[in-house]
Formats: sequence, structure tokens, C-alpha cells
Amino acid sequence: MGIADDAVEVRAHGWRTLAALHGFIEAVLERDLTSAVQLSVVEYTVLDALGRQDGWHMRMQQLARASALSPSATTRLVNRLEERDLLTRVLCADDRRGIYTELTTEGHRLLDAARPVHDAALARALDEARTVPELASLVDALPQLSAQPA
Repeated sequence: MGIADDAVEVRAHGWRTLAALHGFIEAVLERDLTSAVQLSVVEYTVLDALGRQDGWHMRMQQLARASALSPSATTRLVNRLEERDLLTRVLCADDRRGIYTELTTEGHRLLDAARPVHDAALARALDEARTVPELASLVDALPQLSAQPA
């Protein structure tokens, strides 16, 4: 194996470690959010993204990026959340083709109930992941990553 092969393997190992940590955290979040507030992780992600808009709304494309979903998957998810009266769609006044999505009162209420469940599950998942030797260094690096300018 040459130097280039070693570099590829290091990157691949890093990617596998990151994917393992993500899966580890997501499983804990999914279990806790589903059992406590009947939300999936991706549903929580959408409500959280909308809730951080300070009373504003997001275009569907922005929501797709925030939730890491395809446009069609985002549309299906928004349809389900709209059926549950957690969000609503609003036509853009400036551009009739534009559709915004915003939280309803019920969506805000559920997000307020879900946020502490999410935060506690995330903290617990990170603490548990820190005990796994392959994941510990990545967990320890997370605070430094959030300090980096976006």
C-alpha cells in the first residue's frame, strides 16, 4: 500500500467512524423522541428548523437542505406534518410559485415538549458514545467543531 492508499484509508476510516457515531446518536434520539412525543428524528429536525426562524417561515427548498432530504421526501414529510396540524403552508406574497412552511400553534407546543427530550437524549447518547473506544476521540472533538466559524 502506497502513501496515497494510506491517505484514502485514513479518510475512509474517519468517514466510517463519523457514520457510526451518527447512527449511534440517531438510534437513541429516534427511540426517545418516538416514545415521548411521537416524533421521528427527521420530523423533529424539521420542526426545530422552523422553530429557529423566530416566528418566520422557510421555503420548501430551505427545509429540504435543513433536514438533509430530497425535495420529494420533504414534500411527503411536510404533508404528514400538515395532516397532524403541526405546520402549515403559506403562499409567498411576492412570488405566487413560492410556498413557505411555518409552525402552527400545535407545532410550537410539540416542539417545546420535544426539545428537552431531544437535548437529554443527545447528551446521553454522546456520553454513551464516549465509552466506545472507536468513537471517543470524535465525541471529544465535537465541541471544537462547533467553535469553528461556519
